Amino acid sequence: MRALGIRIAGLLRGGDVLLLSGPLGAGKTTFAQGIGAGLHVDEPVVSPTFTIARELHGRFADGTPATLIHVDAYRLGGNAYAPGQDSVDRLLDELESIGLDEELENPSDNTVILMEWGEQMAAALADERLEIHICRPLPAAPGAHSETDDGMSELTSDGTRTVKLVPVGEPWQQRIGRVIDAQ
Repeated sequence: MRALGIRIAGLLRGGDVLLLSGPLGAGKTTFAQGIGAGLHVDEPVVSPTFTIARELHGRFADGTPATLIHVDAYRLGGNAYAPGQDSVDRLLDELESIGLDEELENPSDNTVILMEWGEQMAAALADERLEIHICRPLPAAPGAHSETDDGMSELTSDGTRTVKLVPVGEPWQQRIGRVIDAQ
C-alpha cells in the first residue's frame, strides 16, 4: 500500500483530490503514508481521525512546494439533518465548518487533498478526482486471524489487498495509465 501511494504521489499536481475508501484495517493510512513519502513530507503521516484534517508540507516530483491536506471524513455526514436538507448539503455545511469547503471547491496550485472515508462525499467534491477503493477480503485460511485472550478472532495487518483506481475526469483518465504501466 505504501509503494502504491509513492507511485501515485509521483503523478500528483496541485489541485488534485484523492478519495480513499475501504474497511478498517484495509491500509488507508499506510497508503496515505506512501503519498506523504512520495511528496517528501517530513512530518509523520498519521490518521487524522480525531482532528479530522491535517495539513502537511512537502514538495512535488518537480521540486515545487506541495501542501497535503489529509482528511478523515469518517465522522462527517452524521444523521442530524435540518428539515429539507439533503446529505450533500449537510456534508458541505460540515466541510465549511472546518474550513475545507473552499479548498475543495477551488484547490490552490500547490495543494493536494487526500480524503479517507470520502466516498460518501463524491457528489459534493471536485469533478476531477481519483477514487482509490481498497478491498481487504476477510481471510478464510486458518491462522489468518490471531486469537485474543478471550478466544475471539482479531484481524491482522496481513493479507492481500485489492485496489481499484477510479479516475473521474479526463486528466485523471490520462494520468492513471502511467500507474498501471509501471506495474
